[in-house]
Amino acid sequence: GQALAEVGVASFRWEFPYMAAGRRRPDRAPVAVAAVRRAVARAAEIRDERWPDLPLLAGGKSFGGRMTSTAAAERPLGGVAGLVFVGFPLHPARKPGVDRAAHLADVSIPMLFLQGTRDALAGLDLLRPVLDDLGSSVTLHLEEDADHGFHVRKRSGRDDDAVRASMAEAVHRWLESV
Repeated sequence: GQALAEVGVASFRWEFPYMAAGRRRPDRAPVAVAAVRRAVARAAEIRDERWPDLPLLAGGKSFGGRMTSTAAAERPLGGVAGLVFVGFPLHPARKPGVDRAAHLADVSIPMLFLQGTRDALAGLDLLRPVLDDLGSSVTLHLEEDADHGFHVRKRSGRDDDAVRASMAEAVHRWLESV
């Protein structure tokens, strides 16, 4: 949120029902997709009331991003110009696969994938071909040495704040092209 604000991008945070209830197990897809739709509709209302010319993006971190893309694949998210994924979970850790990406072909708006090069839930050897097949509406931004939580090792010469700033700048640059 703060890193995005520093580059002039407003954000709207919300929680899935399982998070609000303090549960560890994520909601099933229909519940999560309905929550995404409610949150996006509320964000669109606020945007329309206060900043009608501001482009609206939707997305999320890990499961949140995947459920947002699932919602957008099922039916367009009203007023949303693009999707941003922060650590898209292509597969479970140590279980490589691409099944979780099958729905992405049904998304009709531009997508930005922010991924760490050490993300155990998105092997780049699998992710790159999936994104290449989706065509020119997809952008991949890699954070060198970052894991799924976008933490970097000390030897990388960067810290988590630098990674967040880099990702925020990538969103800002991408937004200008959408």
